[in-house]
Amino acid sequence: MSEVEHPERYIEAGEVYASADVLIDEQQLDAGYDRMAAQISAQFRGLNPVMICIMTGGLYTTAELTKRLDFPFELDYLHVTRYAGDIRGGDLVWKVSPSIDLGGRHVLVIDDILDEGATLGATIDAIHAQQPASVRTAMLLQKMHDRLVAELEADFLGFEIPDRYVFGAGLDYKGYLRQFPAVYAIAEAYDA
Repeated sequence: MSEVEHPERYIEAGEVYASADVLIDEQQLDAGYDRMAAQISAQFRGLNPVMICIMTGGLYTTAELTKRLDFPFELDYLHVTRYAGDIRGGDLVWKVSPSIDLGGRHVLVIDDILDEGATLGATIDAIHAQQPASVRTAMLLQKMHDRLVAELEADFLGFEIPDRYVFGAGLDYKGYLRQFPAVYAIAEAYDA
């Protein structure tokens, strides 16, 4: 059997995980999903909504929220990114647009984190171009800093967190570490 070659990012991801701080543990995360799902249910039940997952980070949040909803809805996704395996955002890249016609529909956009808001703002603008009945947003996390795009906020928010690079619960570190059922902050040594 041949030895498996591990890329530098894989090795670094293991080191990052080993030195990370837990910001939100699994029980807190579950309680946050429960709270958000109850709020979403109160607002969207009976409206025939479309839930839009922003891939890839929003996958976990979308799965956790939608499995807690007890009313009919359609589910779709879009894929737009600014990170492309890095820890600093770059230019916005659209990979996949929603396939459901959103005209006249009540839409809930679901993602993992509201940081500066460039991705969310562009997504909302693209959805508004289809003339939906309404567009609301559900974000698991929001970083607390002064770089947020003006007048942009989550309608349904799980947690406010400090301005640190985080992973777990769908958020990645250079493409790794999404799978953990908690939110971790990387050590300062890796936030470069």
